[in-house]
Amino acid sequence: MVKILREIGERYEYVIDTVGTDGDHVHVFCGAAPRHSPAEIMRVLKSLSAREMLERIPEIRKELWGAAFWGDGYYVGTVGDGVTEESIKKYIEKQGKDDEHKAFAQMRLFNL
Repeated sequence: MVKILREIGERYEYVIDTVGTDGDHVHVFCGAAPRHSPAEIMRVLKSLSAREMLERIPEIRKELWGAAFWGDGYYVGTVGDGVTEESIKKYIEKQGKDDEHKAFAQMRLFNL
């Protein structure tokens, strides 16, 4: 998945910096020129990565609910107001590795 997202990023001039997975979802820290809206970036990443994954691993289709690789929603956050680039990257890198402290780390990320 990481390789696919980075390939898409190169094609569309997005900088895919950090990718982390946790169970049934993916976290991506990326950047792009201001002409690319967050909605556009998510649409491109989700649609093209789904197509690539299904082409490379066709048996995944059997496990999908309604043949959809990704869910409808997504969350977009930005760096600033006490949330640093480094804190977001660390959070993403820990995905799926430290379940015991996950909730605490997530709350700290957003100053909760």
